[in-house]
Amino acid sequence: MLPFFSFAQHGNEHGEEKEFNASDLINGHIGDSHEFHMFDYNGHAYSFYLPVILWTDNGLTIFSSKEFHHDNSGHHLVEKNGQTFVRDNEIIYYADKYATLTDDTKGAFNFDVRPLDFSITKNVFSMIISAIILFLLFTAVARSYKKNDKAPKGLAGFIEPLITFVRDDIAIPNIGEHKYAKFMPYLLTIFFFIWINNLIGLIPFFPFSSNLTGNIYFTFVLAFITFIVTTLNGNKTYWKHILMPPVPKALYPIMIPIEFIGMLTKPFALMIRLFANITAGHIIILSLVSLIFIFKTPAIAPVSGLFVLFMSALELLVAALQAYVFTLLSALFIGQAVAEDH
Repeated sequence: MLPFFSFAQHGNEHGEEKEFNASDLINGHIGDSHEFHMFDYNGHAYSFYLPVILWTDNGLTIFSSKEFHHDNSGHHLVEKNGQTFVRDNEIIYYADKYATLTDDTKGAFNFDVRPLDFSITKNVFSMIISAIILFLLFTAVARSYKKNDKAPKGLAGFIEPLITFVRDDIAIPNIGEHKYAKFMPYLLTIFFFIWINNLIGLIPFFPFSSNLTGNIYFTFVLAFITFIVTTLNGNKTYWKHILMPPVPKALYPIMIPIEFIGMLTKPFALMIRLFANITAGHIIILSLVSLIFIFKTPAIAPVSGLFVLFMSALELLVAALQAYVFTLLSALFIGQAVAEDH
């Protein structure tokens, strides 16, 4: 039996060297995948394969993504649990139904032709890694505070200023001194979770190199959680401002829909801001690297390398900045929902 998590190599099926395609490189990095493609050597692709977990017409089906043999165009057939599957653009379909599809009908939301996919993909794997890092990080900090009731040292000394920064510069000014404590666990979680995942996305080798915070589904979930927290904690003043805005009643038919639209545009802005900034940074860095292979000369390497180094340093700043902005706006929206009428 093949292990679900496995390293393996796979040769070029036709023994031919493919022409470099920058779009494939960039899309392959910023998109999700069922395996980590680490490097090519001597005509072989070396990968770390992740488990494919499907809920199919015949129940639960689990196998290694190695079964697809690097095929992502719907040609290689995988037979498991009395069913046959193909993979096209990282979407797994039933082979018989896939044959009837056109380019317009393919897609992740066409559930009539594909099983439900609960696989451990690159992004899921990265999210698990970041959750483990967070758990170990704050467990170590908590243990340090139990042993040392004086000034923090080591890791605790590094983390404490960040926690006080979130409290004093984000939570208290936007939510209020009397109500901020209730929301500190959430604000600290999203700040460190986004920051760690941003940094993980900048590390170009396994087990990192995913683009979790550049995935719009991930940013949608984070923004949706902020929306839920804001909505559930909205007080009478908040809902009065939406349902009975301080304008002449003749304007209510216009202002009330605008207020409801405003409730949705806030999390939408959160979602797009994080997704666009992180994805743009990755695309720029990969584009600069691709210039070496596009021009097919090492002469461009020093120039490309210097720009990549500059952009990488800038991305380190953006990684922290985007975690700060997402947390700040979340605190601002929550603060608007719990603010008392003055």
